Amino acid sequence: MLLVVGSAFSIIGSTHVSRSFYAQLQNLEARRWYLEEEYSRLLLEQSTLASHFRIESEAGSTLGLAAPGHDQTRLVAK
Repeated sequence: MLLVVGSAFSIIGSTHVSRSFYAQLQNLEARRWYLEEEYSRLLLEQSTLASHFRIESEAGSTLGLAAPGHDQTRLVAK
């Protein structure tokens, strides 16, 4: 009888641990999904901010820079 009660408590304990680990797994998977989504958004933002057109337009509008014309460039021989 004592062995049956001990076995029952052992099963209850292992079931509780198993459910706790499963809940933790679900939380970690949700966190992973969120981080993957955020990473995708950040990659898109980075590619947008690093585009040549945007950099050129920001340099022109914010800093007043412009690409040099043909009369302002020189070819230097080695």
